[in-house]
Amino acid sequence: MIRLDKYLCEMSVGTRSEVKKYIRQGRITVDGKKVVKPEEKIDEQSQQVSMDNQLIGYEEFEYYMLYKPAGVVSATVDKKEKTVLDLIIDKKRKDLFPVGRLDKDTEGLLLITNDGEMAHRLLAPKKHVNKTYYAKVKGRVTEQEIQLFSIGFSIGNNEYAKPSVLRILKSGEISEIELILQEGKFHQVKRMFRAVGMEVIYLKRISMGSLVLDESLQKGEYRRLTKKEVEQLC
Repeated sequence: MIRLDKYLCEMSVGTRSEVKKYIRQGRITVDGKKVVKPEEKIDEQSQQVSMDNQLIGYEEFEYYMLYKPAGVVSATVDKKEKTVLDLIIDKKRKDLFPVGRLDKDTEGLLLITNDGEMAHRLLAPKKHVNKTYYAKVKGRVTEQEIQLFSIGFSIGNNEYAKPSVLRILKSGEISEIELILQEGKFHQVKRMFRAVGMEVIYLKRISMGSLVLDESLQKGEYRRLTKKEVEQLC
């Protein structure tokens, strides 16, 4: 059970003061009957709430796959920069957040949700969730780096990168690689290559656990996760 005004706020109908006004104006119905008390308790799973005869469906959790573009910060709010939540224009919930962080200049897969338990499962080090990145690196990546990455090494500031899987897609003055990590230290991919004398000049996350970036999405676009994708993540 949940208070009617809280229900309406969570579904982004308005602020707490606004929804109380709507309720007292008789614009809200529950199962077809007008309710004029904001504190009225309703069953969000079984009862139907409408405003001006338009049904307001309740969603406890929302899940979005976002193709994060460069130039956008992985935050819920920022006074100076556009955030990833600013890109989700048709969201209902006000308590959404990005699962993990991508640097401002990093592109790729970002999961947006309000499911804290799922976020913990994906981010907790003990869960060993794979995160796959594609990168362009200034420098020739060789078998030597593959071996080093496979055993782990120091990346500075008394931090140690655990073993990871490095695959060379193209080796040259500008190399192209895929890297699979099971952790997410600050600027980790960039710091790993910096530690071996190379520079990451482009970085994109392409998967996180079972979730793979949808190739049909353009930068800045998003879609809701399918039921199957949510089940696989859970």
